Amino acid sequence: MDLIAQSTFGEVSILLVMAAVIGFFGLLLRQPLIVSFIAVGLIAGPSVLDVVQSSEQIHLLSELGIAVLLFLVGIKLDVKLIRSLGAVSLLTGLGQVAFTSVFGYLICLLLGLGHVTSLYIAVALTFSSTIIIVKLLSDKREIDSLHGQIALGFLIVQDLVVVLAMIVLSAIGIGSEAGGHGGGSVLAVLTSGIALVALVVLFVRYVANPLTEQLARAPELLVIFAIAQAAIFAAISDFTGLGKEVGGLLAGISLASTPYRETIAARLAPLRDFLLLFFFIALGSTLDLSLLGAHVLGAILLSLFVLIGNPLIVLAIMSAMGYRKRTGFLAGLTVAQISEFSLIFVAMGVSLGHVQEDALGLVTLVGLVTIAMSTYMITYSHKLYAACEPLIGIFERKGTPREPSETGTHSQHSYAIIIFGLGRFGTAIGLRLKKHGIAVLGVDFNPYAVRRWRDLGMDAEFGDATDPEFIAELPMQRAGWVVSTIPIHPRGLSYEDSRRTLLQLVRAAGFQGRIATTSHATQDTQDLLQAGADTVFEPFQDAADRAVDLLRGGEKESRTDIPVIETEDKSVP
Repeated sequence: MDLIAQSTFGEVSILLVMAAVIGFFGLLLRQPLIVSFIAVGLIAGPSVLDVVQSSEQIHLLSELGIAVLLFLVGIKLDVKLIRSLGAVSLLTGLGQVAFTSVFGYLICLLLGLGHVTSLYIAVALTFSSTIIIVKLLSDKREIDSLHGQIALGFLIVQDLVVVLAMIVLSAIGIGSEAGGHGGGSVLAVLTSGIALVALVVLFVRYVANPLTEQLARAPELLVIFAIAQAAIFAAISDFTGLGKEVGGLLAGISLASTPYRETIAARLAPLRDFLLLFFFIALGSTLDLSLLGAHVLGAILLSLFVLIGNPLIVLAIMSAMGYRKRTGFLAGLTVAQISEFSLIFVAMGVSLGHVQEDALGLVTLVGLVTIAMSTYMITYSHKLYAACEPLIGIFERKGTPREPSETGTHSQHSYAIIIFGLGRFGTAIGLRLKKHGIAVLGVDFNPYAVRRWRDLGMDAEFGDATDPEFIAELPMQRAGWVVSTIPIHPRGLSYEDSRRTLLQLVRAAGFQGRIATTSHATQDTQDLLQAGADTVFEPFQDAADRAVDLLRGGEKESRTDIPVIETEDKSVP
């Protein structure tokens, strides 16, 4: 330990080895990597091995990871979608904060805690971890789904509430020390926020496109610029009191309209994953396990309240606004935990002398329980929905008026082929089928993909391939083929093979035609055939076979009348 303490490089090396080893065993046990990485922080922290000595350096890396993560979220945001989801995000975010604060306060009073302590803990319970949720949804490929976009919206609302709560505490601290008050802090932060948004608007309008076009001549410089943009916006936002998350998000939005956003996102994704490792290590290492024993019963009760109560209030609000129960349920799961800011908030109360240290221990234990449990809840959200679906029927209004343009509009039509997954491969197949006069219906869980498909002149439905109710409503009676080109979730943080789920649901819905799906591995192909697929496409192998035919003198099919598809890396016909 003395040798480690003498070298920051050695310390970081040990932490990386621990993360790799514990993450590997967690993977063998099919545990989410977030849980494994927080465990690394706990083991490396002062309560166990006390390996973490260079806390400032690790904290710096974690903050940079936060900026890059929110930057990548912002760079893929659709401005039109933000406008359409603003109301539900605001109402759901404020509603959840109000509900959790009031009932959390009452529960704390029932536990025998004082009024001030109860108020602090109740407010702390309202904060959800934007970083953890965005990471989980990104790795599940659900950050672009409707429930993912709504969840992101009300998480940003929560973050703004965090900012205001921190400002109030800071103002109290300033007043107690200097005899003054910090009443101008809120106005200063609001003014700074408006100025930062105005800066983003001006940058997008006059600078973003010509600047990135010049930088794109050297791809490495484009990536460095993107990181710099994320860091400087996060720094400015943090300096003005808005927090690094808001700054990172605005930095991404400032480049979201450029034609190089997909290239930037693809290159920064590995850096994001590496830096976020230090965020989870820093989070785990700050948890003091010696404080956990005083309020075990209270922590269990408050954890159940957060795990069950928060999702239910989100589900109720979204149901009242006309969203389907499935959308509300999946969005609600994202608030079933408290955040790292909850610990900071209560720690500020301890430093001001408003609450005792055992309150921090109570919130710490609630944080451990809810972060771990909600990680599993989000990872296995679709299976959890299937189990809970019979119990939440009261949360769906007839017609779901907030989703009419996305679902149920083609149930009376007949299609020869239904394609799930409207990405590059699915769209290319659909365009070629349309060229040959074959009626095709596309299905995707990304509103942007559905809108793009419709812009190309084809019918599309917004829906989830793992939703039994949605599958049963599709017009499959006369379809000859169901094709899945849905991307495969990588093994690691979470893994749910939606291809196999779709095979089961389509057959359960009475579909008598043939089913095709995609695979990128030989073993995967065999498993899918055994699971009931009639045909398995192997895009890379099939493309190689076609290329060999062309190289041997085959005639290339004319594709001049097929529109160009804007894809992640380039434009392809």
